[in-house]
Amino acid sequence: MSKYLVSLAIYFLVISFGLAQEKESTTQASDSITTSLKKEGITVVDTLKIRKKAINPLAPSKAAFYSAVFPGLGQIYNRRYWKAPIVYAIIGGGIYGYIYNDDLYDRFRTAFKRRQAGFTDDEFYDLGTPNAPGADPDFSEAALESAQERYQEDRDLWLLVTIGMYALNIIDANVDSHLKQFNVDDDLSMDLKPYLDMDAITAKPVYGMALTIKF
Repeated sequence: MSKYLVSLAIYFLVISFGLAQEKESTTQASDSITTSLKKEGITVVDTLKIRKKAINPLAPSKAAFYSAVFPGLGQIYNRRYWKAPIVYAIIGGGIYGYIYNDDLYDRFRTAFKRRQAGFTDDEFYDLGTPNAPGADPDFSEAALESAQERYQEDRDLWLLVTIGMYALNIIDANVDSHLKQFNVDDDLSMDLKPYLDMDAITAKPVYGMALTIKF
């Protein structure tokens, strides 16, 4: 079970590291361009203060839908192209683990059923030549039953892991699309100032504090 938890941890670490690197590189590039333009005597205008990017309320739903139809497509829709190979690798690994364990489960189950029926021609039965090249070890009925149960459990666990990764792929696309449209403009501010007004009825001054929020 620990290897599956490690896989999940690596998935989240890679995504978090990538977002941090992307944000840092964007900030550094912007600062570098601004510094260069100022040195050339060119006035730099903050476009964030000129206009705000339109918010598309359907974008998160679209990203989630695309990832549900085909894993990784929502990440591509969000322009997080580097995430798509990670999604393919994790979900592909889960599918491979399921198919591998399912094949072994079928082989041991078939051998166990034939052994119970009295046949000794299965691939795990040693016909008296244990040292012959290519000879398979001799599995008793109990060993065959134990092996089929173990591979069945591993197969089912890989299925759950794959379904979990598929769900995370949809959630990641949806959340990432929300965060891309999160308003972080410089216009966002909160200010606390003294407040003074005149009561229209009593003509007395009214004192207080005013909380101003700009968005």
